[in-house]
Amino acid sequence: FTHLYSWVILLWKSPCRGKPMDFVFIIDSSRSVRPRDYEKVKAFIESVLQFLDVEHEATRVGLLQYGSVVQNEFSLKTFQRKEDIQRAVRDMSHLASGTMTGLAIQYAMDVAFTEAEGARPAHARVPRVAMVITDGRPQDTVDEVADRARAAGIRIYAVGVGRVDMNTLRAIGSQPHTEHVYLVANFSQMESLTAIFQAKLCAACAVVEHGCEHICVNLPGSYECRCRNGYELNEDGKSCRRIDYCDLGEHGCEHDCVSTSFICRCRRGYALNPDGKTCTSLDMCSTLDHGCEHLCVGTHDSFVCRCFEGYILEEDGSACGEMDLIFVIDGSKSLGAANFELVKRFVGAIVDFLDVSPLATQVGLLQYSTKVRAEFTLGQFSSGLAVKEAVSRVQYMGRGSMTGSALRHMVELSFSAREGARPGVSRVSIVFTDGRSQDDVSKWAAKAHAAGITMYAVGVGKAIEGELREIASEPDDMHLHYAKDFRRMDQVADKLKSRICAGGHHLGIILISSLLPVIGRTYHTVGQLTVDL
Repeated sequence: FTHLYSWVILLWKSPCRGKPMDFVFIIDSSRSVRPRDYEKVKAFIESVLQFLDVEHEATRVGLLQYGSVVQNEFSLKTFQRKEDIQRAVRDMSHLASGTMTGLAIQYAMDVAFTEAEGARPAHARVPRVAMVITDGRPQDTVDEVADRARAAGIRIYAVGVGRVDMNTLRAIGSQPHTEHVYLVANFSQMESLTAIFQAKLCAACAVVEHGCEHICVNLPGSYECRCRNGYELNEDGKSCRRIDYCDLGEHGCEHDCVSTSFICRCRRGYALNPDGKTCTSLDMCSTLDHGCEHLCVGTHDSFVCRCFEGYILEEDGSACGEMDLIFVIDGSKSLGAANFELVKRFVGAIVDFLDVSPLATQVGLLQYSTKVRAEFTLGQFSSGLAVKEAVSRVQYMGRGSMTGSALRHMVELSFSAREGARPGVSRVSIVFTDGRSQDDVSKWAAKAHAAGITMYAVGVGKAIEGELREIASEPDDMHLHYAKDFRRMDQVADKLKSRICAGGHHLGIILISSLLPVIGRTYHTVGQLTVDL
């Protein structure tokens, strides 16, 4: 009777109802995770622990975090009480180093899930589950080691936050990816996954190798396999075969039904809709009242508005507006005169792609070192040729690096009506600097944001991540990019291109580099940047 009473209490205490499981958290503790976001990860872990039945004979929990190295916080055998695990999670310290995700998965397979560390023997058939939480691109390979871990019987859930590449998450997570791979926009949204994981981890389908080809459905104390629409279950109770609706005349295809594959197909000039049956014209711009002020660009199932050169797409996604653009050029001694000339050429190449006129884009330029000097203002020149000639006459200052002072001058003076700024026109700034500022940037970066100046931060080389985040507009994952050196600027340009083409937001770029001797290799990216402008 005592044993029965204990079992009833166990069922009441946890939604997982005493389900045996060896569960290991694998936490990204790299420098890209901000301290406040690191605390949100810890809070998410605690919320997952709430529904796990932590006991020696039920669920055992381990946790390791990784940066450039793997740090085992506690193993499967360390704690037998949920309260002790929660206390250990709260006491964890942020590593703030690299992102060796593959190394962490290897450690989990070779060490964390061994009997010596508290995992139950394979013959006991206790499910082994790992949850990988990461916010960035790994610095090592994950494909092969994740394959080996899954082959060793470890079911892996991959949780990505922010700018994580979806292909990387799929390489980590178990199949099917729809049940094991999750991506949220920011750390605050992680809490929305708690209920999802409760349903999955506390269900039979989540912790057993069910073998269902399509869908596993949880039943009280068991499960059953089912097939997606258009399929029926084979005699083995696991695999599925397609139903030939074309022969039955029940296919519902708007255009054609293909019997060999039992799918609907559309006639030339149309695309199949997500419902798999109806068709939509490929030229959406000709079939809809799109409302684009300048250009409408159709896709197979939608359209986007684009603007002529020298204009930027407004927040409504259809209207096109003028732009006031301020270049802020670092003239500190760390650049050197030769590299400063390369920066001037880089600015000139950008201007080549702009429609500079009083009715489209106006351009001004600041140079800063120990002091800030306005080389020319927004209203001073009315053509791209005149702007380029003025840039060519700029003389190198060659002293300190007061980025904060330059931002202050930009906010207080450069975008004023006295210097040619137009009311109601989008304000953009492109700032070039070669490293850490000698003064504080946070105050005037915040004022720039509050003044409506949109800025993208592109860090290169020894750029300071904290300064980049302070300068960049929100959200960070849309406005902050980093390349190790200028030889990798192609990757940054590709990201900017996809963001620009998809979003149409106006652009301000802050380029931070300590490797200006190779800046000449980056001229081919200028065209990409000016597409956004």
